[in-house]
Amino acid sequence: MVFLARGGQGAKSATEILAQAGVLEGKFVKAFPDFGPERSGAPIKTYLRISQKEIRTSEPIKNPDVLVVLDETILKSDEILKNIISNKDGIILINSKKSPREIISKTTGLNGKIYTIDASGLAMKIIGKPNPNVVILGYLIKITEIVKISNVIKVFEGIFNEKIGEELTKKNILAMEKAYDSI
Repeated sequence: MVFLARGGQGAKSATEILAQAGVLEGKFVKAFPDFGPERSGAPIKTYLRISQKEIRTSEPIKNPDVLVVLDETILKSDEILKNIISNKDGIILINSKKSPREIISKTTGLNGKIYTIDASGLAMKIIGKPNPNVVILGYLIKITEIVKISNVIKVFEGIFNEKIGEELTKKNILAMEKAYDSI
């Protein structure tokens, strides 16, 4: 699985949350980011492998089964997408107000099953901030069943209750659940 985002959108946090949920389920996990100088708004990639079998490689994923795009403007960058969109059986999940059909008509070379959700809009409505990561997590878990949402919620609470407070943690979880239930 590969996440494409801009710094500050929560791709690294989303990857870590999924990884920890996988560990809770007894799965083997490798998760790591790939970015240059850390700065808000700069394009980043994060990689996540979750498996029932031991994972021996730590190489970047070139042809992911799942591609998650937190900022659709990244789709305009040929360099970012090079070698990452050729998996015809893969899943592509994009934070966008556009339909999958609209995305396909404007972006050449996308293969696989494409899903879109206005994650930023839903996050703004429920949380009061346009960060798409928790909404994307809810939707992603529903379409891939890679981990159980209950474990993602448990990990999220464990990390963020103290960091952002109980009220904001509950709003984030509600946004995640709304996206999960929206399919």
